[in-house]
Amino acid sequence: MIDTKQMLAMAIEKGASDIHINADMPPIMRINTDLIMMDLPELSNDEVGQMVLEMVGEAKFKTFLEKRDMDFSTMIEDGSRFRVNAHFQKETCAISFRAITNQIPDIDGLHLPEIVKELTDLPRGLILVTGHTGSGKSTSLASMVNVINRKYHKRIITLEDPIEYMLENKSSMIEQREMGSDCTTFASGLRHALRQDPDIILVGEMRDLETTSSTITAAETGHLVFSTLHTVNASQTVERIIDIYPASQQNQIRAMLANTLQAVFSQTLFRRVDQPGMVPCVEILLCTSAVRNCIRENRVYEIPNIIETSRRLGMQTMDYSIQQNYLKGYLDRDEAVMRSSNPGKMDKLLPASTSTPVAEPQMQLQQ
Repeated sequence: MIDTKQMLAMAIEKGASDIHINADMPPIMRINTDLIMMDLPELSNDEVGQMVLEMVGEAKFKTFLEKRDMDFSTMIEDGSRFRVNAHFQKETCAISFRAITNQIPDIDGLHLPEIVKELTDLPRGLILVTGHTGSGKSTSLASMVNVINRKYHKRIITLEDPIEYMLENKSSMIEQREMGSDCTTFASGLRHALRQDPDIILVGEMRDLETTSSTITAAETGHLVFSTLHTVNASQTVERIIDIYPASQQNQIRAMLANTLQAVFSQTLFRRVDQPGMVPCVEILLCTSAVRNCIRENRVYEIPNIIETSRRLGMQTMDYSIQQNYLKGYLDRDEAVMRSSNPGKMDKLLPASTSTPVAEPQMQLQQ
């Protein structure tokens, strides 16, 4: 049987971001978006199950067998940590590991727009970081919280499933609560967090109506609240939040969201061509009075145009971010074109090589 910790150490040494275990095949690791088979033997279903048992213990393993899914974290000898999901597929055990760097990256090194750092100075309201799984949301959030941690004397409570980055008290006091071990659900943790004198609350994910409602309430009562959603752009984020409520409550939630939402930034990762690694492309929505009116009056369809025409305020579309990262020499041209919202228009705007000068007016993608 493969030693789990040795396997994870091998993957970390090779620079893997994820490791996937399925029965009857060797482990697979992801390195800079590519899936690569590890030079290890196939694992039987019993061996995969034994891996889970060794990581969680007998009591939690029984729960896993009943619920068929479990999220947790694990660590190896060198201090490397992993977010883990154990699950079943085709009636066999499977495991997905996500490597978590030991050190929280400095926000200045993440290639995020400067406005993201400025959002950490806000005293209250709701800030949402969105994107698909593996888009770097947790890293961006941890870096933002770490800016606050170094700069301000605040009491910060995080609710995570599981805890990923271990935050150390600096200028601020931080409590990190993990679902399943420190509290039962996000909604329960949020209700109790409001009685624990927080200044800032981080909610790992707004995954259901109860959690969403509690998160917005926390922001409405004067706290600065960070959370995430699995949405790909700002307007979809607003629509997703509103649609999770019954129709009879949607007008009320539009008003609440218009009053509390401060910003949405949606990010996705691209493979860099200038050096090994990834770089984020980011859409930024800031809640100006025009945006708040769109939310309140159910004119969410106008938000993309507001983003496009408000770059001087710090907003930007995803396509603009893709274009800028290409011009800096970070992205492959074909990938930049293919993953834009309007490939035909992006193809005309991007020069054949990054050495070709592009005038500023051409950088704005008009709809």
